[in-house]
Order: sequence, then C-alpha cells, then structure tokens
Amino acid sequence: MKGTHAEGDAGRTPVARANDFYLYKDELAGITAPGTPPADSAKLVEAYINTWIRKQLLIQEASTKIDINEAQVERKILDYKYSIIAYEYQTYYVKQHLDTIVAPGEIATYYKDNIDNFILKQNIVQGVFIKVPKNAPRTGKIKELIYSEKDKDKRELKSYCLSFSSAYHISDSTWVVFDDLVKNSPLAEIPNKIQFLKSNPYYETSDETFLYFLKVGQYRISDNVSPLEFVKDDIQNIILNKRKVELAKQLEDEVFKEGQDHNEFEIFN
Repeated sequence: MKGTHAEGDAGRTPVARANDFYLYKDELAGITAPGTPPADSAKLVEAYINTWIRKQLLIQEASTKIDINEAQVERKILDYKYSIIAYEYQTYYVKQHLDTIVAPGEIATYYKDNIDNFILKQNIVQGVFIKVPKNAPRTGKIKELIYSEKDKDKRELKSYCLSFSSAYHISDSTWVVFDDLVKNSPLAEIPNKIQFLKSNPYYETSDETFLYFLKVGQYRISDNVSPLEFVKDDIQNIILNKRKVELAKQLEDEVFKEGQDHNEFEIFN
C-alpha cells in the first residue's frame, strides 16, 4: 500500500488511485507469465487493479471505523509471509524426498488397522451395465455375450458396446457405486435398491428409446465394511499424505538441530 503521490515517486507511472494511495506500473511486474497472450495479460492486469482498488477502499474504510493495532497487524503480515516461505520450501523438500511407492502389504495393513473408517455410504457392485438404442442390431444376443466367459465373446461385447451403446460398463471385476452405474436409466428410480440387488443378479428393462441390461456379480450394501479394492486408492493417498506430513516435520527438526549445533540462535532472558 503506497502513500500519496509524493515527490519521491515522481519518476514512477501510476496506474490506479484509491484516495491518496497509488498503485504504480512497476508493481505489476510478475502478474503475468512470460509468453501470455496480450489479451489475456490485459485481463489479468485489469482484474488485479480492480481487486487492489477494492481492497484499498476497504482498508481505508476500516481505518476510519475501528481501532487497528498496527503492531499486531505487522506481526500477522510477517507470520503470513514466513508461512508462505516455509510452505514453499517444505513443498520443495517433500517433492525431493517423498517415496511415492506404496506396497500392497502396507495398504492391506492400514485397511485392517482402520477398518471401522471404511464403512460404505452407498451401495456398490461388481457387474455389467449396457444401454443401447432400441433400434440397435442384434440386441437379442447381448445377454448371451454378457454371460459368456470366452475371450472372443468378451471382445465381441466390447466391440458391440463401442459401436452401438450409449453407455456401458463391462469391467465386471471393478467395484463401482451402483447409483453411478445406472444413472440416466429407469434403474436409477428403483425405490428399494438393496432389495433389488438381493433379488436380481440379472435384469433387463427399457424406456421409450433405450434397452438396459444389468448383470450383478457381487454387491455390498451401504453401512457395511467396504471391500479393500474399493478403497485402495483412498488408502494410498492417506499413506502418502502421512508421509508428506512426516517429511515436513523432519525438515523442521533437521533445520532446528543444525541451528542448535552451530549456535545459530539463542533466547535472551
């Protein structure tokens, strides 16, 4: 925040003013990255100037309406500045040292030790879902292809879906949320989905335009423990985030210990 357009700033070019406070052209350096198209640069600069004006007016209004402890504000500014610098360095340090490989055994152990944290909030299934227009060819063969274990039939089903289906999921070993699987179909409107899953390992239905085919291999209903395969990626992310926190703490400890060993700081009584 700059003061009035004083004599000491005579060589600078102002680009905006909020009462007695000025924003200068040289303060806009770095707002746009090199190579940014001129039109985009102009928009970014304009947005920055408008934001600056709004903030200046708000600050000036606040200074006339409330008592501001300038020392406290300065401490907060310094704390924020140091937090940003520390965060940038911690991010760099973590990136250099993070082991991103999470072994399946580590995932399984975390799952077992924290199993109560993996209760399903939705019904999930392993199955096949295919939506095709009523005028698609050979629709009478779809059920046969869905149930076939022959590799050539699996390839034929995939080719058929790529050519004619409006939506499909044929990876029947992957756990998916049932509501996501059957969205935009009459199956999404089933009132009691738990009873439906218990009673219908295979189901066909239609509307005015489409035919729908559903085969459910396995299912797990909400409020039960999630299978490990369904939460495997979540657990991997949890473990990686824990490693990042540990590395950030390790960096702080290392820097403090080094400063202590080299007598780089002291506390005066």
